[in-house]
Amino acid sequence: MIKISKLLFSLLFICLIILSQKVLANQKLKIGLLVPLSENNQEIGLQIIKTVRMAISDINNDSIEVIVKDTSSNPKKTLKSALELKNENVKIVIGPVFYENLKYLNEVEDLIFLSLTNKTIGLPQNVISAGVNSTSQLNTIKKFLKINEIKKTVFLLPKFKYEAEIKKGLKNSKLKTKKIYGYDTEPTKLTKQIEKITNYKVRKQNLKDEIKRLEESDDPNKEKKIKQLEKKYTLGKVNFNSVIIADFDESLKSVATSLLYSDVSPDKKYFISLNQWFNESFIQEKSLQPIYYPSINKKNWETYKDRFYKKFKNYPNHLSLLSYDLVGLIYYLSLENDFLTTDTQKLFKKENSFRGKIGIFDIKNNEINHRLNFYKIDNSQIIEIF
Repeated sequence: MIKISKLLFSLLFICLIILSQKVLANQKLKIGLLVPLSENNQEIGLQIIKTVRMAISDINNDSIEVIVKDTSSNPKKTLKSALELKNENVKIVIGPVFYENLKYLNEVEDLIFLSLTNKTIGLPQNVISAGVNSTSQLNTIKKFLKINEIKKTVFLLPKFKYEAEIKKGLKNSKLKTKKIYGYDTEPTKLTKQIEKITNYKVRKQNLKDEIKRLEESDDPNKEKKIKQLEKKYTLGKVNFNSVIIADFDESLKSVATSLLYSDVSPDKKYFISLNQWFNESFIQEKSLQPIYYPSINKKNWETYKDRFYKKFKNYPNHLSLLSYDLVGLIYYLSLENDFLTTDTQKLFKKENSFRGKIGIFDIKNNEINHRLNFYKIDNSQIIEIF
């Protein structure tokens, strides 16, 4: 009788093990992926899918399942795809990529979306911006200013659609500036505004007045002094030590060039911009160097780009690297929490940190900020500062 009981117990134990294994197998970590796969931006969507597959392969865990849905870069299509993900018991989603696609996602309950946008204003409650936002960038600039004891900083802000985002970043980072100037991106208006900011006309007149004064003076060395002054464009100092230009690409170059025309050069005043994603066109612009900016970790970015190219024979965009890190972040959180019983939105309310390829993610109060590196382009070389 005792032997029969032991045998029954053993069989029961084996059955429980098999049953538990089946349950664990069924409890896959389902990650939704909302990306554009038709019409415009299809290539971005395909790159993100490839990167997510790479990340899952690197994690090497069969319990992860990715369910891909198309957004068509359309808010209504995005909503339809999100509801389909919910019906497939997905709790957390990477995407959508673009801010415009977030419009109706507050209608989808019990899902949280890690959007790749860097915009943070007007997000639905169940959407977290995972892009490199203005707060992250300005926190890094603030660190650079503090290290170098730079106190007289002016902030140049374009009158553009992301103006409110930058102002929010300034408030969150508590970056102290001497003054904030708004400017128009239209070239003729921009030039006049930069001249006013740098007090160019007064400094130009100062030079003319000083040359005239010397010409009329009895100074025995006046000819030598006049020749020295004639090599200058202006006379007098500007009332700042550094200038932060919250702009990108050709518009950034226009502002920096206008500063040069106003006789403010980057070898005498710090020229600082927002994240340029290692834009190689600035390497050729020697007259605008040195220029400083925050960005993701360059070494990791180059390693990822080379690996992606070897595997897929084309180069990725920066959004795909962000998606790689988000897979790792979700997996990390899944190890710490039971996604089946946990309110996923609460996962992003408590303070937490995660190290990815881009850098360190800081998570708190449903916000993701990035601890960025800081670089300068000088002598046509990209140099890491910290």
